[in-house]
Amino acid sequence: MNEFEAGRPVVLRGGTVLPMSPGGSRRVLPRTDVLVTGDRIAAVGTELEAPEDAVVIDASGGLVMPGMIDTHRHMWQTALRGYGADWTLTQYFVWFYLEHGKLFRPEDIHAGNTLAAIEALDAGVTTVVDWSHGLRTVDHADAAADALESVPGRYVLAYGNIQQPPAEWTAAPEFRDFVRRRGAGGDMLGFQIAFDVLGDPSFPERPAFEVARELGAAVTTHAGVWGATSDDGIRLMHEHGFMTPETIYVHAASLSADSYHRIAATGGSISVSTESEQSAGQGYPPTWAVRAHGIPVSLSMDTSVWWSGDLFSAMRATLGADRSREHLEAHAKGETVTHCGLRADQVVEWATRGGARALGRDDLGVIEPGRKADLVLVKNEHSPVSFPILNPFGHVAFQAQRGDVHTVIVDGRVVKHEHRLLGVDLAGARAQVERTVEHLRSAMGDEAWEQGMNPDIPSAEVLDNPYTYTGYRSDATHRR
Repeated sequence: MNEFEAGRPVVLRGGTVLPMSPGGSRRVLPRTDVLVTGDRIAAVGTELEAPEDAVVIDASGGLVMPGMIDTHRHMWQTALRGYGADWTLTQYFVWFYLEHGKLFRPEDIHAGNTLAAIEALDAGVTTVVDWSHGLRTVDHADAAADALESVPGRYVLAYGNIQQPPAEWTAAPEFRDFVRRRGAGGDMLGFQIAFDVLGDPSFPERPAFEVARELGAAVTTHAGVWGATSDDGIRLMHEHGFMTPETIYVHAASLSADSYHRIAATGGSISVSTESEQSAGQGYPPTWAVRAHGIPVSLSMDTSVWWSGDLFSAMRATLGADRSREHLEAHAKGETVTHCGLRADQVVEWATRGGARALGRDDLGVIEPGRKADLVLVKNEHSPVSFPILNPFGHVAFQAQRGDVHTVIVDGRVVKHEHRLLGVDLAGARAQVERTVEHLRSAMGDEAWEQGMNPDIPSAEVLDNPYTYTGYRSDATHRR
């Protein structure tokens, strides 16, 4: 019998379980078992009786948490991992929107999505919103969906096209045909529409919102991005009645209190990509501001063309940015912060149940009987950082990393065990990505390729130092 054959029950024995239950997200269950049958969590408790044919996974000394959920990742760009490490947001826009984004063929979208999907599973991210704004044609969209369906994770295809205005591509017959064919991809492949509102008073994005409403699709949009999308976009969406509880506002980092009030009043949520916001320039990571408005938050990593592809980094960066801003604001007023406003358990909640809530999936992000069996075991017996685990939420947020992900279960299926992915063609993904890199480099030419990866360094003025003395010798020099 295959150890992890489809349908075979699985029991995680003796781990410290973080159930992330509504109303009790700080609850910790020590020495607890989790039984999975089919695609559901069957039971949570101590010394559970499991079916005779159940696979037993020793979770002792580890943390069992819900699978993490990333609500905004440009998966198609993963084939260029790290290429734009020194970019600003302006350089990103120029490279992808104006110059070289058009060079991506359907097979390049497939390569990026495949690698990104595998990478997510490896890091314990069991659900990802593919903010797929490189879909210039329906062939590109089919390639994106095919890639997602080839990897055993849970995904949402957020269809976008940065090469055309939203009102154009959403009105195209081939787009509607794609939605008819692939938009109801079932439990493992959801669908959204991804576009931005630029603040033009004529509101040219209105037809795209009307299409989304007609199709029953949620809209995800980059909002509050410095120099690109502003309060005007939020105001136009609100005044025309297109802000809904299903809408996800990505970044929301340079918005006013008025915009946050509108988001809160209409029940939307904000996807925070802290590594992106603090590096690229969308605005300061906004959790320190949106917490005061009671807006639900989820986490995302944006793109591997710059940053890491795991939510451990997102949690760590978000706590750091929020606390840094809290201290900065207090110091400006001559005050001292004595108690942190944002706690470790809150960012763990944002990385799990927060993402589920944003996607309208109350069957995800929680470890309770009847919920979907998307689970992560964080355990690494070969690491000195794996013990002691005194504060489980603090350990997840500040100590753990992707290499500590021991086991991953998605929809009841074990897709990673003992730190190794199962049922994934990593060699095939590598070959795809190598072909994409070769194509892009050849199409751009070596000079443009190198220049794109290594933007000019601005000159920096070094201040005069009034404490610099000429002819100065220290006492030590005199004594020689």
